[in-house]
Amino acid sequence: MAHWGGDLMHGTTRRTPLATSQPTEHPIPRPTPPRTVADDAAAPDVLCFGETMGMITPTETEALDQASALTLGTGGAESNVAAHLAELGHRVAWAGNVGNDPLGTKIVRTLDRAGVDTRWVGHRTAPTGLYLKEPDTGSGARVFYYRAGSAASQLSIDDVAGWPLQSASWIHTSGITPALSPSCNALVEYVLDHAAEHGAQVSFDINYRPALWPLTEAAPRLLDLARRATVVLVGLDEAQTLWGCITAEDVRALLPTVAYLVVKDSSIEAVEFRLADGEQSVTRVPARRVDVVEPVGAGDAFAAGYLSALLTGATAVDRLATGHSLAAWALGSREDFRPGRTLSATSRTAELRR
Repeated sequence: MAHWGGDLMHGTTRRTPLATSQPTEHPIPRPTPPRTVADDAAAPDVLCFGETMGMITPTETEALDQASALTLGTGGAESNVAAHLAELGHRVAWAGNVGNDPLGTKIVRTLDRAGVDTRWVGHRTAPTGLYLKEPDTGSGARVFYYRAGSAASQLSIDDVAGWPLQSASWIHTSGITPALSPSCNALVEYVLDHAAEHGAQVSFDINYRPALWPLTEAAPRLLDLARRATVVLVGLDEAQTLWGCITAEDVRALLPTVAYLVVKDSSIEAVEFRLADGEQSVTRVPARRVDVVEPVGAGDAFAAGYLSALLTGATAVDRLATGHSLAAWALGSREDFRPGRTLSATSRTAELRR
């Protein structure tokens, strides 16, 4: 048993006035028909971008070096968020590069089946990235990446010109993407700085991956990028590793002007700091016990649930609660993205509350 999820019946919100010199947030856009994409009723409201890879994992719960049967799947933080958002009824696209290889084809087909728009996926001669995921056999799940020089690492600012920024009111990415290559690093900064010119806002999930870049490089860069976003999501454990934070309030002190800062402490609570019209509100929704099969993918599910609730005008308590509910759902599976088409978001929440 492990802590995750939230008690949907409880949450606290505290409001604190801030100095009038503090910037105020922009109104959060609701899902709307496309603004300027002519004659395209299916243009996305949400655009997620980053790397999605092929994933190989033992069919049974056993170590990789002991496994005789393996399962081939797909996984990627931003595309996981996109798939959850699609299930929740949002028009969402995923943009990224895949190789001209069977893994790239599988990724596109998997996302298509999940209801994610893949029209802006680039196909390159470089290979699709791959990772091996070892289930938790007593010492925690482990992941081994084979992504250096991948097609996704070739993403650059030049790719943005072809993306549907004129229809998307929301853009989502993570701290994985800038770690892939210098061109990806520049791309994330560019999107964060220029999204508003297209009427879009950006959510940024820190998603620190120590295997991708050294702490001395990642810590200042992720903090700099986070300060440019409308929504930032970060685990308290990540913040402690990156910046030495002990509490959610320590994270807020580093990111005082982010309109929506969500700090997740999986065993205790999730905390939202919201800045609006010179006033800060702090909302906490406690964790509760759920049966954990595997933690990989739960953070992406939380992000999707939170963003979906935010985009549809839910209260702060409900935003965090929806994030908890989807995370708890994901924790019950070894899949990076656990589909749940037979359960609506409401019935899924009810199921998790029993």
